[in-house]
Amino acid sequence: FKQKTAYEIYQCDWSSDVCSSDLLYVLRERLGLPGAKGACEQGECGSCTVVIDNRAVCSCLVLAASAVGKDVATVEGLNPDGTLTDVQQAFIDEGAVQCGFCTPGLVVAVHGLLERNPRPDELEVKEALSGNICRCTGYGRIFAAVDKVIADRNGGTR
Repeated sequence: FKQKTAYEIYQCDWSSDVCSSDLLYVLRERLGLPGAKGACEQGECGSCTVVIDNRAVCSCLVLAASAVGKDVATVEGLNPDGTLTDVQQAFIDEGAVQCGFCTPGLVVAVHGLLERNPRPDELEVKEALSGNICRCTGYGRIFAAVDKVIADRNGGTR
């Protein structure tokens, strides 16, 4: 995994095409971070989800210039040492990964949720992931993965 700091985003070549581009374009094309996916490019599917200053957002809707100096977390930077995070491992263990297209956005959204609220209830989890569309899993396995992480982080209890 590659991790980009806010400083590296700031140091990006801010030519006129980049300044007027969305953050998704800059992350993928200028910084070489392919984890956020471009699907609908209208903020409807969640495949481009990143966390900016502890808030999950669709990077296709964020003007790249507005991210300068902010803490931007992509799936590539969730664990700087390159190992899987507990959320990523839970997705694997619970079979929440199918085609993989939506997975980075879902993983980032779960990380953002659990940073804000380490013990969300079922409704809070569903609300936090409601902007992420998965056409393969039916969500049951995704919710099971989130439940596993919450339980593991809280000594076995949800």
